Amino acid sequence: MTIMDPTQARHVIDRAVRIAKSSRSVTAVIVPEDVQEAEHSEPPRAHGAVYSSLGFSTPMLRPRDADLQRAAEILNAGEKVAMLIGQGAVHAQDEVVEVAELLGAGVAKALNGRAALPDDLPFVTGSIGLLGTKPSYDMMMGCDTLLIVGSNFPHAEWLPEEGSCRAVQIDIDGRLLGMPYAPTEANLVGDSKDTLQALIPLLERKPERAWWEMLEGEIERWWRLMDERAHLDAQPINPQLVFAELSPRLPDRCILTSDSGSATNWWARHLRLREGMQTALSGTLATMCPAVPYALGAKFAYPDRPVIACLGDGAMQMLGNAALVDLVHYAERWPNKQCIVLVLHNDDLNQVTWEQRVMAGDPKLQASQVLPDFPFARYAETLGIKGIRVERPEEVAPAWEEALAHTSGPVLYEAITDPEVPPLPPHIKFEQAQKLAKALPGDSHAGRIIKGSIKGKLEEFVTR
Repeated sequence: MTIMDPTQARHVIDRAVRIAKSSRSVTAVIVPEDVQEAEHSEPPRAHGAVYSSLGFSTPMLRPRDADLQRAAEILNAGEKVAMLIGQGAVHAQDEVVEVAELLGAGVAKALNGRAALPDDLPFVTGSIGLLGTKPSYDMMMGCDTLLIVGSNFPHAEWLPEEGSCRAVQIDIDGRLLGMPYAPTEANLVGDSKDTLQALIPLLERKPERAWWEMLEGEIERWWRLMDERAHLDAQPINPQLVFAELSPRLPDRCILTSDSGSATNWWARHLRLREGMQTALSGTLATMCPAVPYALGAKFAYPDRPVIACLGDGAMQMLGNAALVDLVHYAERWPNKQCIVLVLHNDDLNQVTWEQRVMAGDPKLQASQVLPDFPFARYAETLGIKGIRVERPEEVAPAWEEALAHTSGPVLYEAITDPEVPPLPPHIKFEQAQKLAKALPGDSHAGRIIKGSIKGKLEEFVTR
């Protein structure tokens, strides 16, 4: 929308906000330069003038009773129920927990819905997909009933095989129903919270808890495995260790942002979110470089909350370095000035390097993948940001203590990490193993790759 005359400003801004809230989408408002310089005036009481009013209330949106009953019958009949939730379930935490407890269901989370439930609940299996957890994968492969709430997770290979289980989906946008998994026998158009509140009285509590108890055991084992993988040797620092040491130190109510890269693997798996935390990443488009700009946006929206951005050196060189200037510029406005930027410095465009190896069977191409070295902590200090450079494993935890204790402005935490630590998926497909084996003979780091992969998988087998 374009404001062509100062008298339109009130109406256009009001309409833009209403459209954004109603459609859950971005609205663009264009203000031409001549209008910016014109004197403000209210719309006249004349033909053609449009007014606006304050106030917006979301409607109650839930399916018909017959559709809810159909969904309840499917869920009540299941013996091994799995739930997949996304960002559409963020405001329905209590209802999701109640449904999970009634049905004895485990709950997996799409990346955009990482904050929809805390990870310290014993039935939360964690993230799903290539960057997900083994408990989420195993649950999806073993369930007989699937309930999808507020997610259009698009990667079918991480969901049950088509037709292998019965499914119910809830989404406020009817265009997204029936897409993540097929067939969904009950497609419910409605707000997650409103729909689950209407569905709960129709659900029967399952007395048999063997499925739930098995999932809880696998989840507990997974967290132990993540800790053990984080402490495997690397040259010089295992990137998983950086996140493993941060996780128990996360400040209450913190907001965590991530980029699109190998750092996202560790961000998705090793950070154990607690009640009241929020997350943001470009999980829909896998856009490069959003972590630091998202951190700035988070500080604008919640200036009283600590924010931690996590990204690799590729994204940091592409945009993050420049975005630090904005963090410094606006920091004085924040009542809580705690804002930490974590950079994994490995001189490699690491996510693409691993994708080339595993998906294309190509060795690392030095010409395209190696980054010029850059002193991130020293650069940050020239801007007035506290810079911390971590070069040895034993420095990782004390550096986090130092970074989190600094409350007078932003901090840049630069960790020198090993690019050859494999971001092992929760399930390695035979074709992926074939492609990696094909890539190794021409890869200068083949020995370290094999060693790291074997170590990571061996930990999985021996962890109990």
